[in-house]
Amino acid sequence: MRRGLSRQLSGFLLLLLLAHTGIIRGQEPAAATGQAVAHSSVPAEDWSLLSLTGSHLQQARSVFGEKDDFPQFTRELIQVWWREGDPIDLYVIRPKGVAKPSVVLYLYGYPSETDRFRDNDYCVRLTAKGFAAVGFVSALTGHRYHDRPMKEWFVSELQEALGSSVHDVQMILNFLSTRDDLDLSKVGMFGEGSGGTIAVLSAAADPRIKAIDLLDPWGDWPEWLRDSSIVPENERATYLKPEFLQKVAGLDPVKWLPQLTSQHIRIQQVMDDRATPKAAKERIDSAAPASATVLRYDNTMRFYDAASGGKIFEWVKNQLRPLSPSQPAAIVQKSQSPPRPAEPGHDD
Repeated sequence: MRRGLSRQLSGFLLLLLLAHTGIIRGQEPAAATGQAVAHSSVPAEDWSLLSLTGSHLQQARSVFGEKDDFPQFTRELIQVWWREGDPIDLYVIRPKGVAKPSVVLYLYGYPSETDRFRDNDYCVRLTAKGFAAVGFVSALTGHRYHDRPMKEWFVSELQEALGSSVHDVQMILNFLSTRDDLDLSKVGMFGEGSGGTIAVLSAAADPRIKAIDLLDPWGDWPEWLRDSSIVPENERATYLKPEFLQKVAGLDPVKWLPQLTSQHIRIQQVMDDRATPKAAKERIDSAAPASATVLRYDNTMRFYDAASGGKIFEWVKNQLRPLSPSQPAAIVQKSQSPPRPAEPGHDD
């Protein structure tokens, strides 16, 4: 729960640490125009724009933390900065025996933490078949939610949460491109919930992302904000006001999905998941280009039966593999029932 004690404690501890190191100088409220309020002479961040073109964001510093070495993979924790008071914990997990593996980004939806990336069995599944995995959380999520009143949270600040996170994806790819042990020529991205939304917007902004795998993505904002189980009833009316809807209209995956005609796209919908209403799921599915694969599961049990054992991560990896000379490119059309379903945005 977003107002839970554990999140308050983790945010408080992080605030103490950052204050001790002189990083935080306090946050000001976001401007109604969709721009972050600038500190001193730093230009405002425009959350309404997907691309980093013209952005002031620059890699300020990175701190390399622990590095774990296991028989099948290595795992690094790196803290990166490009905004004041918003360090991002980045997990870079590389398979053993592959000099320069292709990269898949993993972004789970609000609310989530980075704990899964410290699970060794999970990391084995992520790096299976020789792929590197990079994990993090979105803005206003997990360790990145701190130093602001509890009434300001992911949905109340939806434009900031989505816009900042799309910028983060591009900045993370820029940071990873400075390494010589990763192949960023074709990047994949797995996104669940709000992470799926961010994956769509990031693919629209950054041509390095060639494949996106979406599990129950949020979107179709008028419908989603009206009926999603994520939104508290006592706040719902605020988010249905025209001024709020106008701010997030340009960050709707329904707008951007039809334009992603060169990327590989898979959408998986668990129909009894109430975070995204059925009508919004249908609108998102219909917005996908004809080449996309759309899979629907009647319920969570059907999804888990189909997705267990790491199969969910196979699809995006397969899209990044080079075709052999004898292997013709497959033409994938939208399908409403899975011939061989994939996995959850959960950790199986």
